Amino acid sequence: MSGSEIRSAHGLVPADTTEDVRARGAGVSRQVAVLPVGSFEQHGPFLPLATDTLVACAVAREIAAAYPVHLLPPVTISCSHEHAAWPGTVSISSVTLHAVIRDIAESLRRSGVEALVVVNGHGGNYVLGNLVQESSARGERIALFPATEDWETARERARVDTSLLTDMHAGEIETSILLHTHPEMLRPGYETSDFVADDRRHLLSLGMSAYTDSGVIGRPSLGSAEKGKELLASLSDSFAACLSVLGAE
Repeated sequence: MSGSEIRSAHGLVPADTTEDVRARGAGVSRQVAVLPVGSFEQHGPFLPLATDTLVACAVAREIAAAYPVHLLPPVTISCSHEHAAWPGTVSISSVTLHAVIRDIAESLRRSGVEALVVVNGHGGNYVLGNLVQESSARGERIALFPATEDWETARERARVDTSLLTDMHAGEIETSILLHTHPEMLRPGYETSDFVADDRRHLLSLGMSAYTDSGVIGRPSLGSAEKGKELLASLSDSFAACLSVLGAE
């Protein structure tokens, strides 16, 4: 295993033993599990296919460092059908993703962990919002994080120049987070790959390839490690409200 693979694995997979989980849960009346959900899809010529998973894991690790939550390993392949035109992209159906998250939540409840927060790193996982709504209507304790408002707060705190509309894919935010957490995984070229396509009204029908040749929509040239650090810190602060909604603050 190469050095980069070791570092990547350490960033993706929690190192807890079962005794660590037992000790952390002792005296905690309402345990909360945090599940990163990423994707395996193109992110232009300079970011890895696993970018969304790396981002989701970075957010989840920041949360786990600040709150007594049970950090789970990530779901690494999800609904990336809009990126099918690019080599390397792999998807599962929305039905499958829905079923996987449902099964994980049910397994957690059997082990005594009643609340689940899904940390979503891929904007195309629309089904996760439906899953949370359905589960909540059944009285289950589940949340989806971060919300758009959480990202907007983080964008402002980190002084990200690009709006959330423009910063759609492989842009300033994702580049900044990876420059902070996994700089060794960026390839040359992000400094010259800016591309803006704010009008994407037919994205669901036509896919990303109708709007970008490179796979980039955003301004990655504006990314920095400092912005990435502040983005994650802001999201960690915002997570407190999520715990409150679940009754676990």
